[in-house]
Amino acid sequence: MYAPSSFREEDRKVLLDFMRRHSFAAVVSRGGDGGGLTASHLPLLVEENGPGELVLAGHMARANLQWRDLESGVEVLALFQGPHGYISPSWYASAQAVPTWNYMVVHVYGAPRIVESDERLAQIVDATVAENEKGFGKPWNGDALPIDFREKLLQAIVGFEIQVSRIEGKFKLGQNRPDEDVEGACRALEMTGREADGELARLMREASEL
Repeated sequence: MYAPSSFREEDRKVLLDFMRRHSFAAVVSRGGDGGGLTASHLPLLVEENGPGELVLAGHMARANLQWRDLESGVEVLALFQGPHGYISPSWYASAQAVPTWNYMVVHVYGAPRIVESDERLAQIVDATVAENEKGFGKPWNGDALPIDFREKLLQAIVGFEIQVSRIEGKFKLGQNRPDEDVEGACRALEMTGREADGELARLMREASEL
């Protein structure tokens, strides 16, 4: 990923926190036979299994044949994306400027493997549900589902893990602009009334320490 030094994020904790907060990722794979690229959009768990060891875990429908690519073990790419938005030069104090797009992304590379254990598959599903239900007044956990119904559903999905080998982060938030340009863009974003624009403005101010 092209990431100039001013936008590159290398703090491991910051990257992992971002991945957990924006856990609905695009998983891109290529089949072991060198075929074309395939992508699926999936919620992923970020699991630390020891010093420096990181695993992404998830599941997809068995009818989604991308799992065959993962079965090959060929390296895959998971793309995590956060707030993003168009930035107009009319918002800047500087006269010489052009339009741009500010955004936050993390690219994660690693070797995939298919989960063979029924117990591990159920654990991945339960952990995914728990992660996304937390904070709700009455979190749903599936305990009330009939056992045969639950087992039928588990048979219709395929679990996988990605042994992470490399992480690249790019947080392009106007760090290369003068403070007055950043502040002008932030005020304009906040005036759109869109929640995502407001969040982007907050992150831009943090990145520029305004």
